[in-house]
Amino acid sequence: MDIVNPALHDYLLAHCTPADDVLRDLVEETQQAVPGTEMQVSHDEGVLLTMLVRLTGARSAVEVGVFTGYSSLCIARGLPEDGRLLACDVSDEWTSIARRYWDRAGVTDRIDLRLGPAADTLRALPEEPAVDFAFIDADKVGYPTYYEELVPRMRPGGLIVLDNVLRTGLVVDPSAQDDAVLAIRQTNDTITADARVESVMLPVRDGITLVRKR
Repeated sequence: MDIVNPALHDYLLAHCTPADDVLRDLVEETQQAVPGTEMQVSHDEGVLLTMLVRLTGARSAVEVGVFTGYSSLCIARGLPEDGRLLACDVSDEWTSIARRYWDRAGVTDRIDLRLGPAADTLRALPEEPAVDFAFIDADKVGYPTYYEELVPRMRPGGLIVLDNVLRTGLVVDPSAQDDAVLAIRQTNDTITADARVESVMLPVRDGITLVRKR
């Protein structure tokens, strides 16, 4: 299912703040390293992340799933100079690309990269609600865990953004029963029923959900 009509793809990208050389070069290197990859957020989604960070006035951010660092860079750019992003991933290979571009963009000092299972990294965080902004875009089976670990740690008014919540439309296909789709459905249903938050699901790219802590 095409969540975004392919005929509108270029038009969407042409009508948001354009990517600079750093972001363009990062996309090119990522596509050369992993041809046809869909793991990297699109530029318009990256612009949205930067804008959401700035709109929320976030100083403390968490990202689950770094890959080659495009979304991390966008989040870090939205933070003030003394803001910090805790970036969680398991791959030294892909995050080594990310580090180079963070340095080139001048945001390395805002990003704390933690390699290892994200669930363990999140559980090790202080339990008080101090996180302003979080972005979840990692292994889909882990979404229920990442969400439950983050919600108690979000400050009131803090925002969680979850990517790929439509799973290319498979969430509404009864025949789709793989673990990733089941986990996304479970997460989507949990958020809707969660009295701790208010949320809205949007058909942006592969679907994003904005979750605001009450």
